[in-house]
Amino acid sequence: MQLKQIRIGNIHTENNVFLAPLAGYTNCVFRQTCFNLGAGLTFTEMVSAKGLCYNSEKTEALLRIPGGYGGINACQIFGNDPYYMRKACESDALAPFDVIDVNMGCPVPKIYKNGEGSALLADMPLAEKIISECVKSGKIITVKFRIGIDGEHIIAEEFAKMCAGAGASLLCVHGRTRDKMYSGEVDFAQIEKVKKAVDIPVIANGGVFCKEDADRLIENTGADGVAVARGAMYKPWIFAEITGRETGGKKEIVRWQLQDMRRIYGERFACVFMRKMIAFYLKGTLNCTKIKERLFSAATTVEVEDILNTVEFI
Repeated sequence: MQLKQIRIGNIHTENNVFLAPLAGYTNCVFRQTCFNLGAGLTFTEMVSAKGLCYNSEKTEALLRIPGGYGGINACQIFGNDPYYMRKACESDALAPFDVIDVNMGCPVPKIYKNGEGSALLADMPLAEKIISECVKSGKIITVKFRIGIDGEHIIAEEFAKMCAGAGASLLCVHGRTRDKMYSGEVDFAQIEKVKKAVDIPVIANGGVFCKEDADRLIENTGADGVAVARGAMYKPWIFAEITGRETGGKKEIVRWQLQDMRRIYGERFACVFMRKMIAFYLKGTLNCTKIKERLFSAATTVEVEDILNTVEFI
């Protein structure tokens, strides 16, 4: 795929390879890691608009920005009440963020059953009201959505036109329906229809686990860029592979991530989080099952680092 800057409102990204929001994963250290490896834009985990409005400490903790971060600050919020969504955009907690993404694609039952995330695909007037209210905050607003609830209700093109008309500055389209969750083929044709339907940038999302996947997604959709989600969980250096950036060694990348997690989030959280992440990074590695058994029994970050020193990532 051809690398290029993406204009979002009045700002420009470094390139068109983005890190999508990932609940439970895209904390500030992981975002910094992916940015260092070439991601042109990274998003926080999705945060509750109502949680922000009620000053939830747990919610605000998701918005931590690493000191010296060189990228654009972008967060994702979710909710189904236009009032609270706009109020969240105007909150002090989101003041440091240049871009606010509105989640209209999360398929998780807890979110969906509450009328949030991908449930908004079935209520276009409400979705439009939410976007227009968020835009009134003066923030640059983007929208991430799926192509429909299920195969019988594909609304990607119509929904995209609505988002652009309501004032969104960029769209990120996950090329699966809500009922598919994270499996099945990505519908290139629907993403292509979105690209042709609007004049704002369109980022394609879904199924990017290597450079070839990114190339194929761009080639088959005509999108302006790609957003990597689960592919980054398994190997954050995917951004270096796609953008051609030097990595400096995979083990060194993970060691830096471990050390920064410990410094910023403390020993216990860093130990638990990095056990999980390294287990992802080990996928396909020789003897990975035995290594994971040792990893998940580690009680300290020192033990985790000792195990890290014995492995080689593919």
